[in-house]
Amino acid sequence: MANALQPAPTVFPNAAGFEVSMRDDLTGLAGVATARARLSEWQSAAGAKGKTAPVHAMLIGLGRFDTVNLAYGEAAGDRALVAIAQRILHFAEDEFEESEWLAARLGGGKFLLAAHEACNRERWQWLGEALADAIAHPIADLDGAGTLRLWPRIALMRPAPGEGPSMIFDRLAETLEQARGQHSRRVLWADGGLTVPGRRSALVEADLLAAIDRDEIDLLFQPQVSLKDNTVIGAEALARWQHPELGRIGASQLFAIAERTDHVAQLSRHIAKTALESAVLWPEGLRLSINVTPADLAAPSFADELLSIVEVSGFDANRLTLEITEHVLLDELERSAAMLHSLQDAGVRIALDDFGAGFCNFNYLKILPLDAIKLDRSMVDGITEDERDLAVLRGILAMAKALGLSVIAEGIETEAQRALVAVEGADYYQGFLCATPMGQKEFLQSVNN
Repeated sequence: MANALQPAPTVFPNAAGFEVSMRDDLTGLAGVATARARLSEWQSAAGAKGKTAPVHAMLIGLGRFDTVNLAYGEAAGDRALVAIAQRILHFAEDEFEESEWLAARLGGGKFLLAAHEACNRERWQWLGEALADAIAHPIADLDGAGTLRLWPRIALMRPAPGEGPSMIFDRLAETLEQARGQHSRRVLWADGGLTVPGRRSALVEADLLAAIDRDEIDLLFQPQVSLKDNTVIGAEALARWQHPELGRIGASQLFAIAERTDHVAQLSRHIAKTALESAVLWPEGLRLSINVTPADLAAPSFADELLSIVEVSGFDANRLTLEITEHVLLDELERSAAMLHSLQDAGVRIALDDFGAGFCNFNYLKILPLDAIKLDRSMVDGITEDERDLAVLRGILAMAKALGLSVIAEGIETEAQRALVAVEGADYYQGFLCATPMGQKEFLQSVNN
């Protein structure tokens, strides 16, 4: 996986009027210089072999962003940009798990997402629409702004031979301006191609329902490893769907599709049931982690239904961890806490996922019955190079220790990162350094070996 962050503050020539930097200080995403360098690297490597790099790019522009700063101040605008950056990052991590990719902020409310993978036009169109949906979700708890929604426009392209980074930026910028002038369109190709909004989404929604019925949603398992003795202590279950036309669709977009069709509960139960049936075959003591959706916690019967699935599977509830993210808990926090207490009383452990992504709501740590926190990858990306990043990590670990919480460091990709989080007091880690997500057979083989 390509790392979207670069620590060095080198300056490169400007392109398409965007601000120039190696790394965006506000969001932590790559800056224009890094984006230019990465695109050029992909294209040069392919060109040296007489080939064309399989690169796809999209430029995201946020509508109404300037009015946020004017109406609510720059602090609210900054919080909104950080929230959008995190959504883009999580989207890319989910969808481009097996490919190189780049996420960058190009100044103001403009972001670039590029992938170095073979991808048909229809899939890139669908990914643009799916990302637009993710970005348009409400952003809560902004200073003085309450809940805010930003409506993106997205320009898409696959660079042709000879179209370097400067031309890519120019063409995407021009296309984004065209998209802004077409109020009924939010996704536009740089070559003028356009699909009917919603048509592909509607077909994918119908396909998903059939896939659930046919048991075609696959599960992968990413190992979680003890930093004390480097043994595997369990794995997180990750849902994937291999669509016949669009290719692999990750968990976050699976649930976004299911949400539009009001079938989140059906998909969530299917994943939980499948994961537990797989985990019951694991060696004794290995833990299973599954994710909780907003729809799960909104359902009054969720706790009872989950415990029933656990009982039928034969898996020990004491070996199950539920991972919840901040956006799941923005509404009805007290009621969510009561439901999680009932699950915890039955032996299920509760972990707060993606901790440190965006602006943390520390109220969660006071109200929720937590057993662990999972550090977002943004909390470990720069710890081996940046003293401020390391200081933040130390502060979070000290707080977790004071609260009696275990800490799982996510997104560990280098031995230096693993060694440092171990020295600083984290308990477990998860990331490509140990293993990429794998099937049940491969996971059991890795554990037995």
